[in-house]
Amino acid sequence: MTATKTPDTLDRFGLDKTGGTPPSRPSHHDGWVPIRDLHARHRARILDHLLQLDDHDRYLRFGFQASKEQVARYVASIDFRRDEVFGIFNGRLQLVAVAHLAAMPGEGPHGDESSRGRAMEFGVSVLPQGRGKGLGSRLFQHAIMHARNRGASHLMIHALSENAPMLRIASKAGAAVERDGPEAEAWLKLPPDTVGSHIDSSLQSLAAEALYRIKYQALHASDWLRLLMTSA
Repeated sequence: MTATKTPDTLDRFGLDKTGGTPPSRPSHHDGWVPIRDLHARHRARILDHLLQLDDHDRYLRFGFQASKEQVARYVASIDFRRDEVFGIFNGRLQLVAVAHLAAMPGEGPHGDESSRGRAMEFGVSVLPQGRGKGLGSRLFQHAIMHARNRGASHLMIHALSENAPMLRIASKAGAAVERDGPEAEAWLKLPPDTVGSHIDSSLQSLAAEALYRIKYQALHASDWLRLLMTSA
């Protein structure tokens, strides 16, 4: 388990300046990737994204060979009031990466805390055309900030032991990986939230939504112009 950081080792967002915990957003050298908040109205797009995964990718995402019906039930069961879902869109506004930050069932005496404190679980999927760009890692960093702001003390990833990319992301962030045969759990201890982490989260969400709207208008204006020129 990672050690708790002292105040002088934390930056203004409450994250580790020494590199143990990933920054709340990528550095300017990597460029900013807009991560949009998804809501109940996006269920159809989330389902379409997951159904585009091939059998092996779906197996890694869910830990078993999920059928289309099981994936549909999973999407229908997402509680957007309790959990958070994030997405990354490409230039054509296709949903290429989705992350689900879910509140874990309570195990404590009041049903609201596990033995590690209040924890949230992270799950992610990236379509083939979006891979090799660090999108999974960016979504994990994004989830860290949101989990902290929700008062979580730990972020957990439950994955198959063979899901090396996912476990590598968690390990690089400083998570303790516990393997049990074909399955593994990675637990990352989170620093508390700060005023900065809440402000940064709000600004990133607003910027991502604004950029999506601009791209949406530009894309549809381009399609309309192309249709007009074709019919002329």
